[in-house]
Amino acid sequence: MIDKEENILKEVEKTSTDLNPGDIIIEPAVRVVSTEPEHLRPRPPGNRAPSGIRTFTIYRTSDETGVSGDGIIIEGVVLATGQAIIHWLTPFPRGSIAVFDSLDDFTKIHINPHPGNQTIITFEDGEQIKFGEE
Repeated sequence: MIDKEENILKEVEKTSTDLNPGDIIIEPAVRVVSTEPEHLRPRPPGNRAPSGIRTFTIYRTSDETGVSGDGIIIEGVVLATGQAIIHWLTPFPRGSIAVFDSLDDFTKIHINPHPGNQTIITFEDGEQIKFGEE
């Protein structure tokens, strides 16, 4: 197997100062690495966190509170873990950044309470989620 570590167990055959016959020792891991292109190609992360992000923008047709304005007010990403990173585009010039456990958590706080804003979340693949009065 490529890039695999294996511990080697050996039974002690003769007595030494710290060991008795029949004791088991673990020798350092042996690492086998291949530099063949097919072994170096990116692969899914296995048992690690899922990979991939989805980018989106948030558009408001109006702003009930007068704080963020209308038009595209947010750009963001949803990480493969489900966490959402929100970049408010106001106040100019840098805006602000917030991290939420999920996009749903964000919408519960910042979108659902303001149905008159007629908010639209648009993902990079064209999928849209619409909120508010029509």
